[in-house]
Amino acid sequence: MSYALVLTGALLLGVVAAGPARAQQVDADAAQALAKRNDCFKCHAIDKTKKAPPYRRIAARLKTKPDAVEVIVDHITSGHLVQLEDGTDEKHRIVDTRDPAELKNLALWILSL
Repeated sequence: MSYALVLTGALLLGVVAAGPARAQQVDADAAQALAKRNDCFKCHAIDKTKKAPPYRRIAARLKTKPDAVEVIVDHITSGHLVQLEDGTDEKHRIVDTRDPAELKNLALWILSL
């Protein structure tokens, strides 16, 4: 068996064992900076309920779903109507970037919490 084949198999096994969200590097500083620039922390916190659910609760609900990243990216880029913790409805703010890498990084950061 070739060294390259063994190495490829080991890398693939590591990615599968780590799971989809952990298989990719997350730049937490960049994700938090994007969230701050877009006032995400006005409604969300990492672990406490504000106007909207905490990111940890969102992550717990979505992290086992294979399309979790896509669900989050769609949510933060489409302006869906959301129900807030007080029962009122409001359009979700659209994140001010269209860079797929930035959006994916933000989603992966949320899922990593």
